Amino acid sequence: MISKSNFKKLSDWLWEIPKSFRSDMRVSARAYVSEKMLEESFKDRSLEQLVNISTLPGIQKYALAMPDMHEGYASPIGGVAAIKIPEGVISPGVCGYDINCGMRLLKSEHTEKEIKPHFDKLATEIQSQVPSGLGRGRKIKLSIEQINKILEEGTHILLKQGYGEKDDVENCEASGKLDWADSSVVSDHAKNRGRDQVGTLGSGNHFVEIQKVEEIFDKEVAEAFGLFKDQVVIMVHTGSRGLGHQVCTDYLRTMIPAMQRYRIKVPDREFACVPFSSPEGQRYFSAMAAAANYAWANRYMIAHYTRMSWKQVLGEKEKLELLYDVAHNIIKKERYKIDGKDTEVIVHRKGATRAFPPGHSDIPEKYREVGQPVLIPGSMGTASYVLVGTKEGEEAWYSTCHGAGRTMSRHAAMRAISGQEVVKRLESKGIIIKCWSLRGIAEEAPLAYKDIDAVVEVVHNAGLSKKVARLIPLAVIKGE
Repeated sequence: MISKSNFKKLSDWLWEIPKSFRSDMRVSARAYVSEKMLEESFKDRSLEQLVNISTLPGIQKYALAMPDMHEGYASPIGGVAAIKIPEGVISPGVCGYDINCGMRLLKSEHTEKEIKPHFDKLATEIQSQVPSGLGRGRKIKLSIEQINKILEEGTHILLKQGYGEKDDVENCEASGKLDWADSSVVSDHAKNRGRDQVGTLGSGNHFVEIQKVEEIFDKEVAEAFGLFKDQVVIMVHTGSRGLGHQVCTDYLRTMIPAMQRYRIKVPDREFACVPFSSPEGQRYFSAMAAAANYAWANRYMIAHYTRMSWKQVLGEKEKLELLYDVAHNIIKKERYKIDGKDTEVIVHRKGATRAFPPGHSDIPEKYREVGQPVLIPGSMGTASYVLVGTKEGEEAWYSTCHGAGRTMSRHAAMRAISGQEVVKRLESKGIIIKCWSLRGIAEEAPLAYKDIDAVVEVVHNAGLSKKVARLIPLAVIKGE
């Protein structure tokens, strides 16, 4: 059992379990948390799962957890691991089932006061344009050939087909396309699950939210991002839907028996992994990239339908510009100085957001001087944040939190509060809520999550990313 006494306090925002804690640990395990958050983390298995990450073959320096960490499949949600290649492993469980679940933020040119009378109509229109719900898709099913193009070309194929604008591709992590994606290593079952889900929200904590910029913390960066006080923005949170879930399921089935062949031992079979350079490892890496491309295409099309709704309600001349789109469940090759040597690693981020510093070549040119935009959603009805990547974040492989992080299961949330009560509380704050199911609202009640302000305070004070703006909700369109 892990207890607080096993941790060494490195700062007010960083705690470490040394490598000597368990004989199978290859590196130490670090948690970016306040003391209060650390004490609360013992309520689930997230710290045990963090230690398990440290046992993965090829892991470098330390296993990491962000302040929004909570128990997940295999690794905690909020877990980060950099694994040396080609000799290290790749693990689907340390990426997650919802491959490239992530965030997209659209900016308007208006203040809350200017368009407040239209919020209800706008939220209703977005809800009608963007299907939500478990397994729920659009009326039109794409062909397998069309799905293959999305899996390999991501947002680029949609731009060629006349959807969106050039900025929608440029202001996106990896420009919305991972080049090593290969549709041939994605199963037909996964493809069929994704045929009608491009441009859909799905279920759980996914949403489209109309928000306003309540507070600016860094005027210079906010200006570079095109943000101003009281500005209306729209945040999108969703991922690769059933397709990504199936890719993870398929490759876990492949890797669990393959581990024996490669003589890999892990403390929990959920950490199924194979050598990165193995045929199975390469196929998964390409399938994961294809699912990531699908997720970017999904958010791209949700933005398209949101823009349609915006113009329908506010007029043809109205427009919404993309600030940024960033993933928080993904595995990518990156280079870092480790023990004085330039080293290539595959960074597994699960419930953790990339946060590159000023000058980094992977940031769009327009943001390169200030750093990468970081988009952190809160729980339903609470604040969200825009942050910016920092040089100090290199200690955490340029990673930061991805949201508030759950403190109770969906079933526990439903036992604690009714959907009607959540709606009533949101309406008392002037927040419009659109959701087809009251059960879906209860599952995502704010009381089921950590305090987003406290979570962001940790990454800000630890230097992983810096606060730029605080956003508050005006209308929420929920995934079911």
